[in-house]
Order: sequence, then C-alpha cells, then structure tokens
Amino acid sequence: MAALPADVELRLLQPSDIDAALLLSREAGWNQVAADWQIFLDLGVAYGLVTRSEGRLVGTAATLAHGSGFAWISMLLVAVDWRRRGLARWLLRHCVQELMDRRLVPVLDATPAGRPVYLRLGFRDCWSMRRLVRHQPLQSSDRENGDSARIRPLRSSDWPALLAYDCAVFGGDRTALLRRLADRVPEAALVAERPGGIAGFLLGRDGRVMTQFGPLAAEDEETAEALLRRAFLVRPPPYAIDVADRHARLGRWLVGRGFAVERPLTRMVYGQRAAFDDPARLFAAAGPELG
Repeated sequence: MAALPADVELRLLQPSDIDAALLLSREAGWNQVAADWQIFLDLGVAYGLVTRSEGRLVGTAATLAHGSGFAWISMLLVAVDWRRRGLARWLLRHCVQELMDRRLVPVLDATPAGRPVYLRLGFRDCWSMRRLVRHQPLQSSDRENGDSARIRPLRSSDWPALLAYDCAVFGGDRTALLRRLADRVPEAALVAERPGGIAGFLLGRDGRVMTQFGPLAAEDEETAEALLRRAFLVRPPPYAIDVADRHARLGRWLVGRGFAVERPLTRMVYGQRAAFDDPARLFAAAGPELG
C-alpha cells in the first residue's frame, strides 16, 4: 500500500466525529442520518482519515460483519478538496486487509463509478440491482390490494422466526442490525404470514432525503408486492428501494407505479463470483452501506 500524505493519519471514528462524517455523506449527496453512522460505531468498525494540522475529517470507511463468514465494506467517502490523492483506494485496501486478517470475505455494493476500481483490486461481480425512487404519493389503487390482508406489523414474538428466515435468505447473521432497523420506521416493519410460519418480511429506515425500504425478503413476487403495498399505506414518500434485477417483475411493478431508476448498483465479492444470499427470496437490499 502506498503511504498516506504526510499530513493525514488514520484513526477509529468516535461518537464526537458523527457530525463531521455527516458533512462528508451530505457532500456526496447520500441519504444517511446520524443513526446510520452510529450503526458502524456500535456494530462494526468505522475509520477516519484526519489531518494532523487541523484535525479535520477528510475521509471515512467502515466495515460491518454479518456473522463469521463475510463483512460489508462501505461509507468510502473523501472530502471534495482531498480527492484524487489515492485516499479512497488506500482506505479500501486497508478495509480488505483488516477483514482478511479476521478471516472474513469482503463484500460491497458498487456504483458504476466505483466498480472499475473494485474490479482492479480483486472484487468480482455477483449480481446487479437498481435503486428505484418515488417522490410523489401513490394513488390509492396503487397502494391497496386484497392480498395485503396476509401482511401484518412485526411483533416481538416474531423475532426468532424472522431472524432464522433472514439468515437463510441473506446468508449471514445480522441480528443486531435488523433489530435496529425495525426501530427506525416501526410502522413499516412488516411480516407476511402463511400457515406454519413466515413467508417474508420488510424493514425500513428514515433517511436524510427519503425513506429506504429494505431488506425485503419473500417467498415469491406476489408476497414482496404485498409487503410494499402495506408499507406505502403507512409511510409517506419519498421512497428508495434497491431491487435486485433478477426480480424483474417486482421492478416492472414499481416502475408501473411511478418509480424511477436513480442508479444501478452491483454486488461484488472479493476474490469470488458467488454471493452468499438466496437469489430466489432476496428481493431488495437494506442499502449499499448495509448489505
């Protein structure tokens, strides 16, 4: 790894750094709020590049382990006036090495701009998704449907079954993360029931500019649509949903209801082309920073 500039040093982020970190994510036009940065401080590892002379935060990165097999890399941010000096690449390599030392496989969700860089550093494409957004309220005919009767709010007694379901769908244990997300937008924490167990679930979180729905896991497209219909009833727009391209029917359903494609994303895994999730049942991600 190339050396950092002489005036920059790496350290772990602290709660007192959240305001400065939010400035970087806002500068990039991202959707995070303070609670998102707190997730990385509490459940993961958050790094900061700080100038020695001023103590200014000029770059960030974070890792978040999902069980004992793999971990996310995200929040790669560099202040505008410090870009093109190799800071983002240095942070990425640092995170990769740190995770490999812990015997965790690095995973990330890449924007089109970042994907070529990640490919050169050893990441491989696994599957693609699109961020779909809507700013205007939906018509009642687009929100309600008879099949939504099988959807109900998440109950505390659902947690053991929901966590087991998610672990099978996502491929790793993210218990603490899901419990935090359920508290962020509790009215949109929903479960789909079937005889004998859970047929799917949806969580959401508040953001700086819009509500992010996800993760969304379900047994089939109809159930995924029903979960979102109920969420549209209880939470006003704007919305963002990162929908897997392999679930084309759900994508078309959302576009048909006025959602627009904001940008593509690619799930990438370091050194391999196979992801850890169940492609048939994982419909939407929790967001590129969380997996």
